[in-house]
Amino acid sequence: MTSILMDADAPPPKAVLTDFGGVLTTDIFVSFRAYSARVTGDPHTVERLFREDEDVSRALVEHERGRLPQADFEQALAKALRARGADVAPDGLLAALSADIRPDTRMVDAIGRLHAAGVPVALVSNALGDDLYRDVDLPALCDVAVISSEVGERKPGRRIYTIACERLGVASQDCVLIDDLVQNLDGAARLGIRGLHHVDSAATVGILQRLFPQAWA
Repeated sequence: MTSILMDADAPPPKAVLTDFGGVLTTDIFVSFRAYSARVTGDPHTVERLFREDEDVSRALVEHERGRLPQADFEQALAKALRARGADVAPDGLLAALSADIRPDTRMVDAIGRLHAAGVPVALVSNALGDDLYRDVDLPALCDVAVISSEVGERKPGRRIYTIACERLGVASQDCVLIDDLVQNLDGAARLGIRGLHHVDSAATVGILQRLFPQAWA
């Protein structure tokens, strides 16, 4: 269940930092697992490669930081998948991996409502691929977009959150981060940023309504 990691006695936050994939979209791991099952027979192969394969993990980090082009990351992942018997080509691999990801309209509407009500909002996202945000109207959702490949920093490192707070002009202690990955919330917590662990859209929106009632007035 969605939970908020904050002191119940603390004053409500003034600003929102939000992840993209898995928060403003459907669960990215559902898409990864569907693709993995299709090409390897095991829904968890891709996730294990991201975590455990040294070459793929290094390529992912370098890609997210903007140091490795998408084509080179796709080459690394395709090579690892082929080593496990999958007949895959690198071209279009990220698009295939992400084919089942869709916008989460409930969350998109909620973040847009916060932004329209004057709540400072920053998108803080680790980029995966060159076209991740192509169809997203970022100015309608947030004041600033802090993308890992553009700033050379990635979650859960503290620097990317610092950049987001600085660009919003808001103290870190006055922010809440919405993210589906606990390690990203833990990284932000080191700066005093409160965490809202996103699991369910209805529950997350309910918490946002309580934290920022002015946006639903």
